[in-house]
Amino acid sequence: MTSSAPRRTVLAAALAAAAGAAGTLAHAAEEPRKAPRTAGGATAKSATATSAAAESAAPRRSKSPVDYHASTTAADWHAGKHQGTGAAHGARPGIRIARPVGTVDYTDPHTGKTATWEYATWTAPVRALKVPATEVIASWNAHTPPGTWITVKLRGTYSDGTRTPAYIMGHWTAGDGDADIRRTSVDGQKDGKSSISTDTFAIDTPASGLRLTSYELRVTLYRKPGSGLTPTVWRLGAMASDIPDRFEVPASEPGLVGRELSVPRYSQEIHKGQYPQYDNGGEAWCSPTSSQMIIESWGRKPTREDLAWVNPDYADPQVCHAARYTFDYQYDGCGNWPFNAAYAATYKDLQSVITRLGSLTDVERLIHAGIPVITSQSFLKTELDGAGYGTAGHLMTVIGFTESGDIIANDPASPSDPAVRRVYKRRQFENIWLRTKRKDANGQVKSGSGGVCYLYFPAKPAPTQHRVLRQLGIR
Repeated sequence: MTSSAPRRTVLAAALAAAAGAAGTLAHAAEEPRKAPRTAGGATAKSATATSAAAESAAPRRSKSPVDYHASTTAADWHAGKHQGTGAAHGARPGIRIARPVGTVDYTDPHTGKTATWEYATWTAPVRALKVPATEVIASWNAHTPPGTWITVKLRGTYSDGTRTPAYIMGHWTAGDGDADIRRTSVDGQKDGKSSISTDTFAIDTPASGLRLTSYELRVTLYRKPGSGLTPTVWRLGAMASDIPDRFEVPASEPGLVGRELSVPRYSQEIHKGQYPQYDNGGEAWCSPTSSQMIIESWGRKPTREDLAWVNPDYADPQVCHAARYTFDYQYDGCGNWPFNAAYAATYKDLQSVITRLGSLTDVERLIHAGIPVITSQSFLKTELDGAGYGTAGHLMTVIGFTESGDIIANDPASPSDPAVRRVYKRRQFENIWLRTKRKDANGQVKSGSGGVCYLYFPAKPAPTQHRVLRQLGIR
């Protein structure tokens, strides 16, 4: 992104420019969508992916253009600055409110209600980047009982020595009841050098050479005064990246292939018209639909009580549930990346991250270890054989590889649940996922996702899973 304009506004302009070629796109890609996200919340962004040829089964090198780092251990939490927070003991180390340091009035922009909240804060140590970044995406795992919430902020230092504002990366809570705020991103954040586009910090003009050389994250924990409740934060991290733009990426050679994971199949399309208050209904639900598939592949799902609000005539009510509880009230959609990751981590003993991968070789290693991957991509109908549609942004789940190395994907933009399983050509899929520049149906240059993905995995990964995650910079 090169401006702080809300994504819905930017993409609307892009889609209008492409209207002359709309006949080449499937109906699934013709919904009005958020910029640069579409088709259920995928995002097309300005960064690119690392060279597939430079990636192998070896761990990432120190100069990788992707830097994911998170606080997760007791030592990590101890190293940060506590202001009213304390250790949350248990199987997953974290932080909680120990003693509030003050109160603040917050007027919810989506309900108009003003309420007073007690708060405490924790600030992570400064993260110096070995490769200065053009983009940063924060993500978190937390428990927020009704009447509690968190805010995540990012502040950094530019390569010219000046500092960014304290950018809000999200006001988040798991619920949306009477006691809760409405989870939301914040538009209009910018300083003339960088800006926040929904959930992503971005340097406005990367060609200028300006970069982010370091950053720190701060999380503020809120609760109703005197309630004694507290949020608990288990993971707080960010993915920083600086990868040159490209229309094509080098092809990777098939390696760890011939494995397919068992993952439920859910179609977003069968939810068309259901609960339109959540991102215009099912046709824009690819992000929560993909999230729900992977959550259930790990044996977790909403309870019957959780789903009591869903019309009993609707199939796959858990998809409706995922859409509701990933919904970003400012973005007006279900495609906020960190909100999807945070939703997944509300399920028992699951954790989640948002990152970028460098090639399908990385994905092969994850699949081989039993970890499916949710990917973001954008493409014309002619660029992905067998999809039957084109889109300015779409999320799907990679669940395996054929013996020849082609992609086995659960694609939620399918007419029915049984039709969700697809096989896509390796070369086509790799390019539309990893590239950062593409041309639309009118030949205009647009952005691509640059290898963005969601990874959901157990709080205590198996040894092989733990090893692969660490090799990819995730702990």
